Amino acid sequence: MEIKLRLEEEKDYRLIEELTREAFWNVHFPGCGEHLLVHKLRKADEFVKGLDFVALYDNKIAGNIVYAKAKVKDNGKEHTVLTFGPVSVLPEYQNRGIGSKLINHTVKLSKEMGYKAIIIYGYPEYYKKFGFTASKEKEITNSEKKYPAALLVLELYPNALNGIKGVFDEGAIYEINEKELEEFDKEFDKKEKTVTKSQEKFMETATKFL
Repeated sequence: MEIKLRLEEEKDYRLIEELTREAFWNVHFPGCGEHLLVHKLRKADEFVKGLDFVALYDNKIAGNIVYAKAKVKDNGKEHTVLTFGPVSVLPEYQNRGIGSKLINHTVKLSKEMGYKAIIIYGYPEYYKKFGFTASKEKEITNSEKKYPAALLVLELYPNALNGIKGVFDEGAIYEINEKELEEFDKEFDKKEKTVTKSQEKFMETATKFL
């Protein structure tokens, strides 16, 4: 089945929020907050509309990727980079190459737009196939000046980050307020929150440092 990509349109907004909720429910913690993040990102100055793509599989929207501008703070200087996430694929359409196609397509566009690099938090074993490497190799830390195993960097052209090192700042937009999430989630169908093995894996990755 062919996977087709197109930019997200305003008419897709609610569907994408529901899709994202389905994709991440109970994956990282009981419930999820990624659907609220998507909702808020679209209104943020950091949001990159030209990289907000949906994937259609069998003429049904099955996936989405969103991007935002972020920064590397280097001794008083700020360098603009990109970050992406969430990358959402409906559970019944996962493992069919949809996420990979969304990532590969938007990475190519990011390079064409002139950005230096993409920095994300994610699973190293998955994202290394797209060329991401540990942030420690580029001397880029989190806000605590540490190197989480989950902090990954992709230079969009050779030596794009030469001479740039420091602290990755994805911005306050990626911080989820629990009360705001609770209120937002009331707009959706009720789902059971449970503890899963994927949450254990997420915590292991999130708390591992290099």
